[in-house]
Amino acid sequence: MALENFQVCDRDLPDDLLSRYLAAEAIAVDTETMGLNLLRDRLCLVQLCDPQGFVTAIRIAKGQIEAPNLKAAMECASATKVFHFARFDLAQLRQTFGIETHPIFCTKIASKLARTYTDRHGLKALVQELEQVELDKSSQSSDWGNSANLTEKQLSYAANDVRYLIALRQKLTTMLEREDRWTLAQQCFECLPAIVSLDLLQFKNLFEH
Repeated sequence: MALENFQVCDRDLPDDLLSRYLAAEAIAVDTETMGLNLLRDRLCLVQLCDPQGFVTAIRIAKGQIEAPNLKAAMECASATKVFHFARFDLAQLRQTFGIETHPIFCTKIASKLARTYTDRHGLKALVQELEQVELDKSSQSSDWGNSANLTEKQLSYAANDVRYLIALRQKLTTMLEREDRWTLAQQCFECLPAIVSLDLLQFKNLFEH
């Protein structure tokens, strides 16, 4: 595979990479699934990236219910896990492996709180504005279930979904602090595990009158 600073693993993080991620102050995280229905569509790939830009893609086998090293990394209290739309990824990790991820930073929530001058809060728009990089999202809707035969284009897409998240976190945190919304953002991040529980129990419109 010609991708730079990138490693593909099967089923779980090997011990040496677990040590690398446990030593990081932050870990960017994303998932690829067969669809967006948490109770129907299985987890296929988990991507991690450390502050040095080293990306690991973990291929998840159909029916797999354990990934102890991934669980250790996600539950490590010293590393902030950075997601874009954390709500979905947190639910997938909990549904598949029983992982209770913490602490959490969500760039989508942060963007909505900080970038109130726009309604464009997708990862592509966020990376384009804050990192001056245009992401190729053409592989977003593709067959991730065929994990043993993922194309280089799919793997490149998956890597780019985590490669910029830690830099985005830093810039969005600066904006939130400047606009006196950082404390509010932290409170939102702390609520995410409860929201995930509601999603997995299929509660909808809970806060409507």
